[in-house]
Amino acid sequence: MRSLRMGALAVLTVSAVALSMTGASAHDPNTAEGQAAARTFLADHLPADRHTVSGTAAGVPCVNGKADIYPCKNVDLLSVLPLSAMGGGNGNDIWGWTDPSSGKEYAVVGRTNGTAFVDVSTPTAPKFLGNLPSNGGSSSWRDMKVYKDHAFIVADFITGHGMQVFDLTRLRTVTTPQTFTADALYKDFGPAHNIAINEETGYAYAIGSNTCSGGPHMVDIRTPKQPKNAGCVAQDGYTHDNQCVVYRGPDATYRGREICFNSNEDTLTIVDVTDKANPVQIVRKAYSGAQYSHQGWLTEDQRYFLLDDELDESRGTDKRTKTYIWDLASLANPVHTGVYNSPATAIDHNQYVKGQYSYQANYQAGLRILDVSGVGSAQLTEAGYFDIYPAANEAKFNGAWSNYPYFASGIVLVNGIEQGLVVVKPNLGAVEPPPTGGRFENAADVSIPDAGAAVTSPVTVSGVPGKAPSTLKVNVDIKHPYRGDLVIDLVAPDGTSFRLKGSNNDSGDNVVTTYEVNASAEDAAGTWQLKVQDLYRSDVGYIDAWSLQF
Repeated sequence: MRSLRMGALAVLTVSAVALSMTGASAHDPNTAEGQAAARTFLADHLPADRHTVSGTAAGVPCVNGKADIYPCKNVDLLSVLPLSAMGGGNGNDIWGWTDPSSGKEYAVVGRTNGTAFVDVSTPTAPKFLGNLPSNGGSSSWRDMKVYKDHAFIVADFITGHGMQVFDLTRLRTVTTPQTFTADALYKDFGPAHNIAINEETGYAYAIGSNTCSGGPHMVDIRTPKQPKNAGCVAQDGYTHDNQCVVYRGPDATYRGREICFNSNEDTLTIVDVTDKANPVQIVRKAYSGAQYSHQGWLTEDQRYFLLDDELDESRGTDKRTKTYIWDLASLANPVHTGVYNSPATAIDHNQYVKGQYSYQANYQAGLRILDVSGVGSAQLTEAGYFDIYPAANEAKFNGAWSNYPYFASGIVLVNGIEQGLVVVKPNLGAVEPPPTGGRFENAADVSIPDAGAAVTSPVTVSGVPGKAPSTLKVNVDIKHPYRGDLVIDLVAPDGTSFRLKGSNNDSGDNVVTTYEVNASAEDAAGTWQLKVQDLYRSDVGYIDAWSLQF
């Protein structure tokens, strides 16, 4: 469970203790309340489930509300790989990696005693490749994210754990399960409850560590095997989870800046972290019904934020699982517009938005998939579910810890505390909205030579009929120490060039912004290129990422 931070606990008595503390103290390991919360979580632990499902080429379809032993709706079962088959322990967080050279998909599976790596490119027959042991002991709270083909792993309750860095390309040649060692270890914090990564900027945010008053500990991971301390966000104390993005939402004041949306125990706290040496808290906003602000995720247009509160079900009179909806038209004044009440009565835990759906891992209720297309009117609807804990549906800490929905294949990974890795495939009809309103991105680094020839970075647009819009958005992230040297153009598939930026005397760093061009005369489909040239000597840079948004 991500929420119960235990960094300073030396011994835990596994017994049920009633939760009566306020949300702000519920997860502080130095208080009696925090220790009681930790005991409550561990009291719910059950022995690992050995039930396995694999070997059928098509998996097990969801028919009449069941797939194998699991209740379901519009989600088919592909396989179950129990914890006993990938290193033991209990399960916790999970993430995924797609090998850019082969397209193969891998699961990075958190467990109490380490991190398992599983090849899920044949999702009906997942293959365990090996284990990276925990650095210094066992922890029920382990978290990981992936950037530039490396996994970054933290754990709570282990004084000297730090952040493990593992090069995922090592998995390409593995034929039999191995015990791995980390490629690097970052030691500027010890325990950390959680980690987030902004893949656009190359910064990691270790959350709930023994530094920065428990707030985000920022790490420069642009060179993955050489992580560097980049500063602290400590103004609002302990942060439980966050999402940090290059902001492209409706609030023009902050467009192009790096913004973190923090779930801070009893508030949504929004922070501008563009200047790592001087992070600026934009707002700290409480909400009605708050018990423990746990985790949340932005809709893809960055207009709305969906927040889950981990303790409102167990403490409130209304036991239904709730999702709190925020309108972020103004980052300085986020508005809590409504609450979605699930028919389930489990504790919500981690959710991630992909397209028009939010994929939620809600403990005993399993994977719940919400259609968020009506979020503007504060209306969410349940599109499907897969319950990996069929024994009950209560506000207790069993079952689905987290999920990963971002593979191109459409499979979704679920990690269960007792169940291990569950691989499913949603069958929601048009799972993703038509690409007419989509975003097409290239995140591969392209070096810009000093006073040299122009370089290009391609983005291929497919499935978009007709002409491009008159307000085609071009999102650009270029790292360069003197942006005035740069000339930037967008080149259409037919060779037509649109000037985005000319050279000037601007001595500022980097170009992180969104341009709009009238491309209505151009066919949308085809290969578009971002063309960049450095006209003057002394500085070099690179295209970090760019995208077209229709």
